[in-house]
Amino acid sequence: MTQPEGLFITLEGIDGAGKSSHIDALEALFRATGREVVRTREPGGTPLAETLRGLVLGEAMDPLTESLLVFAARRDHVLNVIAPALARGAVVLCDRFTDATFAYQGAGRGFDLGVLGTLEAWVQGGQNGSADVLQPALTLWFDLAPETAAERLAGARLPDRFEAQPVDFFRRVAEGYARRAGADAARFERIDADATRENVWAQVDAAVRRRGLL
Repeated sequence: MTQPEGLFITLEGIDGAGKSSHIDALEALFRATGREVVRTREPGGTPLAETLRGLVLGEAMDPLTESLLVFAARRDHVLNVIAPALARGAVVLCDRFTDATFAYQGAGRGFDLGVLGTLEAWVQGGQNGSADVLQPALTLWFDLAPETAAERLAGARLPDRFEAQPVDFFRRVAEGYARRAGADAARFERIDADATRENVWAQVDAAVRRRGLL
């Protein structure tokens, strides 16, 4: 039997958009076809990256330090989890990836997008001898008004350093996602996250099937 090609899918969106609640169903969808599925997240996914995640979410720092820690975590994650899984033909479902960095650190914090682009090329380039920069085959962008997201998050749990940001910050983050999606429309599928859970899942399911990924 021919080994299937690895498939890299990311889920993106501002805090409160509800993307994480659909990973279980997405995993089940691919497992039903006999595929190996690797679920992971960013920042995180390895012991080192999870340690760095704790620092990013909990410690005050300037935008450059924050961006460097996020990309350091990503490098370890790509080398030790994502790239090996793709090489053996697995489906990788990742809760956030580099689009989040451009949205949160770039648009949200106002950090230099050119520097982020350079870090992206360094960290995600050169996998398996390729000169290409690793990118997802599909990014499901859960688009939700920041005001609605804030209502969903209110009182849900003790907020981390990002969740505690004002609505204006999340407006900038949402705009950052929109710009990122506009620049790579072939990779993105916009999911209207201001809908019932059933309707949102129907959009996710349709997007995956429309791309012929099953």
